Amino acid sequence: MTTAPGTLRFGYGTNGLADLRLDDALGLLADLGYDGVGLTLDHMHLDPLAPAPELAARVRHVARRLDALGLRVTVETGARYVLDPRRKHGPSLLDPDAEDRGRRVDLLLRAVRIAADLGAHAVHCFSGITPDGTDPDTAWKRLAEALTPVLDAASAARVPLAVEPEPGHLLATLADFHHLRHTLGDDPHLGLTLDIGHCQCLEPLPPADCVRAAAPWLRHVQIEDMRRGVHEHLPFGEGEIDFPPVLAALADTGYRGLTVVELPRHSHAGPDHAARSLPFLRSAAPEGSTR
Repeated sequence: MTTAPGTLRFGYGTNGLADLRLDDALGLLADLGYDGVGLTLDHMHLDPLAPAPELAARVRHVARRLDALGLRVTVETGARYVLDPRRKHGPSLLDPDAEDRGRRVDLLLRAVRIAADLGAHAVHCFSGITPDGTDPDTAWKRLAEALTPVLDAASAARVPLAVEPEPGHLLATLADFHHLRHTLGDDPHLGLTLDIGHCQCLEPLPPADCVRAAAPWLRHVQIEDMRRGVHEHLPFGEGEIDFPPVLAALADTGYRGLTVVELPRHSHAGPDHAARSLPFLRSAAPEGSTR
């Protein structure tokens, strides 16, 4: 499926539809008119740690379902407790224990393989929070070393890896992304996930300017409303973001991936938020930039 420059494609994240079966969530999004889905690998939808035969069969089923519904997909790896039932997002790529870091690397390698089998346009990931007692140089070294085999796998699978700057993490800003990029020798398979709300939360530039600055490396976009200095994902209209300039900037850059609504704490009303989010985005987008 190809996309003309200037055409925006909207998706919705399954981490905001956690109370639905995956087949039902995909059917809902297709019925609402979404172009795609941000698929978070987790036990309730597509468990990346399932036994190999079961996982392979499940991936084949999801691939057929996506194709039948005409939905594009990004694979996301931000599930809170997929690796450890007691530590949110743990272990991370920065964990002091090498075996624990390896568990996160293995998850990302599985995500790359799943993404390739689904025909996904990117695999999303993030750095994690710097552990207590770890100095910044050590943390950056761990991150670069941990991502190297993942980038190798992504290159072989021809699936971009899209690292997300996350408030509170080691890699929290666009400047941090560029630090990692330079550390890894400007690897062409290292791309960026830009969360528009995070731009509002802590970047020095307005969100639309962040889009333009990030354009050469942009492989995935997440979108929601947010307030300055407060990392809380909000439904559209409940924060401070002026969305028409943001969507105009995305269209102007020719971004070809999905722009995925990211409301992970709103699953209790996920279908309602999904139904209201798409009309909002289409009305805020430049004329002629959506399907």
